[in-house]
Amino acid sequence: MKNTTQASTLQALPDFCIDHTMLRVSDLERSLDFYVRILGMKILRQNEYPAGKFTNTFIGYQGEDEGATIELTYNWEQTEPYERGNAWGHIALKVSDVYAASEYLKSQGVEFTKQPSPMKGGSRILAFIKDPDGYPIELNEPLSKDR
Repeated sequence: MKNTTQASTLQALPDFCIDHTMLRVSDLERSLDFYVRILGMKILRQNEYPAGKFTNTFIGYQGEDEGATIELTYNWEQTEPYERGNAWGHIALKVSDVYAASEYLKSQGVEFTKQPSPMKGGSRILAFIKDPDGYPIELNEPLSKDR
């Protein structure tokens, strides 16, 4: 890794920021129901690509230029389940009260892989759920709540 002082004298760092995370989904309508109806995201843009036989749908809580989004990619002819691999981690959603959010999600039939509780070795409250394709989603409270 380069020395940051050395790198900054050579060239200014571009204004990088996280744009989106792409997930391949097996059932677009089921995924949209989960992310839009249950988690409250908005459909920001949707494009079909007949030549490539896929649909891209961008969803999020704010506009694409204002914050990070999720790109759901639905490949029309995909019949086999996707493999996530062992390098995949999770998506994290911040919520003011993980316990209250978890009660709501339970009422919607969402599957939990970790019930809400303090993180191992800390006091920040976390929970983990799965989306319809099994992608893990962490729920956490703002850092300011842990201080």
